[in-house]
Amino acid sequence: MSEPTVQPVAPGPPAPPATPPTPPTPVRPPDPQRALRAIAWIAGTFSAIVVVTMLYFHFTAAANDPWKSPQLLALRARLAVEPKNEAVKEQIRQLDFQFRHQFRQRLARDRFGAWLLAGGAALAALVARKAAESTRTVPLPQSERERLGLPKERPTRARWTVAAVGGVAALVLVATALLLRTSLPADAAGWRRLAGQVDAAPVAALPGLAEVQANSPRFRGWDGGGWTTGTNYALVWDRKSGQGIAWQSAIPAPGHNSPVIWGDHLFISGGTTAQREVLCYSVKDGRLLWRRTVEKVAGSAAKLPEVPEGTGFAACTTATDGRHVYAIFANGDLAALNFDGTVAWAKSVGVMKNSFGHASSLAIWQGTVIVQLDQGESGSSDSKLLAFDGANGRPVWQQTRTVPVSWATPIVVEAAGKTQIITLSQPWIIAYAFNDGHELWRAEALESEIVPSPIFAGGLVLAISPTSKLVAWRPDGAGDVTKSHLAWTAEDSNAPDVSSPVGNGEFAFTVSSGGMVSCVELKSGTRLWQHDLELSVQASPAIVGDRLFVLGEAGAAVVLSAGREFRELARSQLADKFLASPAFAQGRVFLRGETNLYCLGPTGKDQ
Repeated sequence: MSEPTVQPVAPGPPAPPATPPTPPTPVRPPDPQRALRAIAWIAGTFSAIVVVTMLYFHFTAAANDPWKSPQLLALRARLAVEPKNEAVKEQIRQLDFQFRHQFRQRLARDRFGAWLLAGGAALAALVARKAAESTRTVPLPQSERERLGLPKERPTRARWTVAAVGGVAALVLVATALLLRTSLPADAAGWRRLAGQVDAAPVAALPGLAEVQANSPRFRGWDGGGWTTGTNYALVWDRKSGQGIAWQSAIPAPGHNSPVIWGDHLFISGGTTAQREVLCYSVKDGRLLWRRTVEKVAGSAAKLPEVPEGTGFAACTTATDGRHVYAIFANGDLAALNFDGTVAWAKSVGVMKNSFGHASSLAIWQGTVIVQLDQGESGSSDSKLLAFDGANGRPVWQQTRTVPVSWATPIVVEAAGKTQIITLSQPWIIAYAFNDGHELWRAEALESEIVPSPIFAGGLVLAISPTSKLVAWRPDGAGDVTKSHLAWTAEDSNAPDVSSPVGNGEFAFTVSSGGMVSCVELKSGTRLWQHDLELSVQASPAIVGDRLFVLGEAGAAVVLSAGREFRELARSQLADKFLASPAFAQGRVFLRGETNLYCLGPTGKDQ
């Protein structure tokens, strides 16, 4: 049997190799540095946006000063022509209230922006610090792109995220700044409620300049210069018949300060070791309306300073802004009283180191009370110039003065485009900025103990160096102007040691304690004449229209021509002792004697 035949099988194509498995994609662990850097960039960008926005609102607010608006300036100009136009006064008050409300809103917005800036900056600093601390590089498995040598993927997504977040933050900030409505009170009553003064009386708007000038709100008139316009003042009277004396009223408290007048209110202060008080009289008929003791003042020293009788505890003249009357006493108590006699606020500025007693009177300007506290020795830092908000007594600013004790009263003047506070103390005349108290200029010019106060007349600051000279300085300098801004010096051994000068724009007059009257030309400082009135004089002279009024210590009042030549026009006599300077308002003269107040003006007998 034959075996079966086996047919050979042709080989087929080779089998393809097996496909290797795809490696898994490596998972990159979170990068903490990258996240921290992103947060830091976001916080930094946010802070930068806050800064730019705050600067924008700051400079736009400065460029658009509401108190220089054409509408307000026009109303003030109109009021100067029509001082009794109540409708114009009300419009000014409304604008003033509107501007103050806008100012409070701006302050609230600035505070909000400051908090945002502080938060953003703090977050950026904190996160940046954390990022710096985590500098250790963590080894990561290579990605497929790295293994194959391909370029790394750019982190564009993170950058777009930062930009988007920053843009959103900017939009939110801008919208907040533009649409923010402050939660602060919108009116004076709301501010008092916020301060816990629910029952406080409403605070009236500050008066305009015309209303201030119509009254006598501080020592020596509205600007401290001792002058007033008008020719209807009765400067001559007859004590025996009573002609020219409208009224006289007894003073139940001792003091050497001058009367201050606002409307129908006349204010003086008095003081002893037992009590210090403010008294208010009616301008119309001399009635004592009220007297209020200033007591239990917070911070007041328990031990009173030793004060000579010749100065007393109430040598400083009060001041008023038409809504409060302000008084300071030799023990350092400073108080504000409402016109009904209630105390609005009171505080202690400290007992003064003054062997002759404190006698610098208060100055008032645009609702701010200026207190000059010169004390101690030269070169020490005991002396100060203080500014308080008259509405609530809060400090506005404080400036240390390295000068010795003095008794001069500061004045506030508008000169060289600035509001300046002029002060005197040996050996300096120093001018400070009203808004923040920084020093503007100073001149070395004075000797001895400084009692006479400065004045501003004919565009010059005039000051007396007692028993030596009268000096005049141009107020447009900066820094030490001793050698650059002296206008003139009038040497005079009869220069006063107590009373202050007075000027009318053409002439300046001084009166010594012995009654020697001197007249100099304001333009050049040339002495035109001197004359001995043969009087003992402590009160400062005054100019009323074209007449010079000099009040003697023993009650003699002399009226002179305020001109280039000496001319005595009249003399009158009162049976009292006078150390305080006269006040002028509403066509009447007000004198404070040792025992009585006097109002000189028309009476029934004169009509």
